[in-house]
Formats: sequence, structure tokens, C-alpha cells
Amino acid sequence: MRNEIEKVLEAMREDYKRWNMMTRTVHQNVEEFNRAIDIREEMIKDYCDGLEVTEGSRYFKIISDKRGSRSVCGFVTKAGDKKFREGDMLKAAGWNAPARNFARGNVLDGRGVNEVRWTGIG
Repeated sequence: MRNEIEKVLEAMREDYKRWNMMTRTVHQNVEEFNRAIDIREEMIKDYCDGLEVTEGSRYFKIISDKRGSRSVCGFVTKAGDKKFREGDMLKAAGWNAPARNFARGNVLDGRGVNEVRWTGIG
């Protein structure tokens, strides 16, 4: 299942790159423009390198670490239960718990994987 979760992380990385390139700023000169490009590239690298997955007893937790500020982006169920199937993607309700109202997709069948945003599953 780690390979399927990696697809979720890759979709988040690609969405962040798209979002970052859409933001516009006004530059006074070429040096300022080049500096802005360097900053954007550094931000993209920091975000992409900061995504990680930890394994708990019931869920895989997707964490974003941006320069020491850690937040949970979502959870993926390890095994099915009464309400969810193995691989279901769940929005984070807090640091240690997912929102168990409904699944946002499933990593094993690919449903919803390309709909995740850089801000997380939701």
C-alpha cells in the first residue's frame, strides 16, 4: 500500500507546484524577478521534501513539515472496519484522528487520488 500512498503524495506535490506558479507578483527589475524565481523554487523543494508518512496501528498518517511547522494532511486506513475499506482516504480531524464521516477516495482503486490538494485530503 506504500506505493499507492506515494501516488497521493505525488498528486499533492504536483498540486503545490501548480498553485505556486499561479501566484503573481510585480517585479521592478530582472534581479528582483530572478530572486522571486529562486524563492519559489526553494518553497517548492521545501514542501515536496517535507511530506512524510507515518504508520500507526489503524492508519497511515500523511504529515507536511514546512520548516518545522508540522500538520496532518490526512489519513489512509490500513485495514477495513465496519464503515471503511482498506485504503480509504480520510480527512484529518486533528493530529491523532481522522474525520470518520465519509471516505474522500481510496488509494487502492485510485478513486480520488488525483483530487487531493496540496493542503491535504479533504
